[in-house]
Amino acid sequence: MTESLIAIYDALPYILKGSAVTVGLVGGAMLLGLILGIFLAVGQVYGSDRIRPVIGLYIWFFRGVPLLVLLFLFYFGLFPLLNINLSAFTVAVMVLGLISAAYQSQILRGAILSLPVGQLKAARAIGMSDRRSIMHIILPQALRLSIPGWSNEYSIVLKDSAVAYALGVMEIMARAHFVASRTYEHLPLYFTAGIIFLTLTYAGTKGLRILEEKVRIPGYSTR
Repeated sequence: MTESLIAIYDALPYILKGSAVTVGLVGGAMLLGLILGIFLAVGQVYGSDRIRPVIGLYIWFFRGVPLLVLLFLFYFGLFPLLNINLSAFTVAVMVLGLISAAYQSQILRGAILSLPVGQLKAARAIGMSDRRSIMHIILPQALRLSIPGWSNEYSIVLKDSAVAYALGVMEIMARAHFVASRTYEHLPLYFTAGIIFLTLTYAGTKGLRILEEKVRIPGYSTR
């Protein structure tokens, strides 16, 4: 027991440094996923018959292929083939973001479809173009209604970020595994990594819950 506590005490500062890398991975992936997800969701709801199948194929691909396969495919396959030299961290953010975009688009799509159809018709009636109506009326409401769904997506992306250690990204899991393989104190060090992930999950979901309360649309309830 004493040896386990000593191992945790010695390794904790090193593992905690991985928290910054994990937060960077998750933040970058969520932001990329949000930007792409908006275009995908709008395209699915308002796009033409030629665009919707392409978006459906994208979503089907990135929701169907395992994360580890996509990481290896992009890092060891696609980017070297194109002579593009990116760091493991950048590739991990991109892959996590591309996958998250597929899921975030469905969260946002559901929020858009939950809005009354009459809002878009009313905007057109006062002379607004479809593009301006979507930008200034539909999306601001849909984004606010999507926050509970993003809370779940944040938790998923945070857990998935641990797989980035397979590319050598020194996030929480990679650092815990590195120390455990040297000290053979696997249980306490992996337990510590788990506690850090739980803490980040709680902090992120709590922050999103506070944001949801602050921007709640009167008359709408997502619970």
